[in-house]
Amino acid sequence: MVQELVQEPDDLQEWKRPAIMTSAKSAQQEKSLQQEQHPSSGRRAAGEDPVKREQILEGAKRVFMRSNFDAASMNDITREAGVSKGTLYVYFENKEDLFEALIARERNRIVSSIKQSLNDIEPIDEALHDFAVTLVTSITSDYTIRAMRTVLGVIDRMPRLAQRFFTATPENGYTVLKAYLEQQVAAGRLSIDDTELAAKQFIELCMAGLFKGRLFGMCDAISPEQIEKNVTSAIRVFMAAYGPRAAR
Repeated sequence: MVQELVQEPDDLQEWKRPAIMTSAKSAQQEKSLQQEQHPSSGRRAAGEDPVKREQILEGAKRVFMRSNFDAASMNDITREAGVSKGTLYVYFENKEDLFEALIARERNRIVSSIKQSLNDIEPIDEALHDFAVTLVTSITSDYTIRAMRTVLGVIDRMPRLAQRFFTATPENGYTVLKAYLEQQVAAGRLSIDDTELAAKQFIELCMAGLFKGRLFGMCDAISPEQIEKNVTSAIRVFMAAYGPRAAR
């Protein structure tokens, strides 16, 4: 009898259960966020865990690849990345900030790859070949092309995003190639008066007929054979114009 008096009715239990579950979920999210914010326990400070940051970026990348910038939401990204919204905002201020971080990560990856291909050990034509194939393959990839289309689509409303897309870091394909060409000129292997112009000319030759076709949807993919043909021709033209004068 006593048990019956103190036992809560079933409908009251059902009413309280969602609130309890929600409270438990919120407590867990708060605990997770507090763990990131207090490094005294051996954990990293808020926003400084590279593994967590990479997890968020990978989730965001999948979301942006499925939908355009405007359609993607921070809620979509939290679900895809498997993190709480509180954690997401510890690492990134907003969607624009997150997209910029993705672009910077991809740019750094490309720059690192092309810098490795340009060295003084290989003959110039071989070094230029490795550089160009790596660069053209990266620039015409699905991910890079979609990112560029996204930037172009919001450039009137978000000019800052476009500016950061092209000028966020001091190093890019042009600057890396320019530095290499200057080394070769100093060593007497090339004869170039304007290395900045020459770097732009070489990259444009390698991209001729490929990049704009991808950007504006005139072709779905660029084959390795097409890239090889463009690069081989570009090197021939470039060396004919800028090879050492003694060899002409």
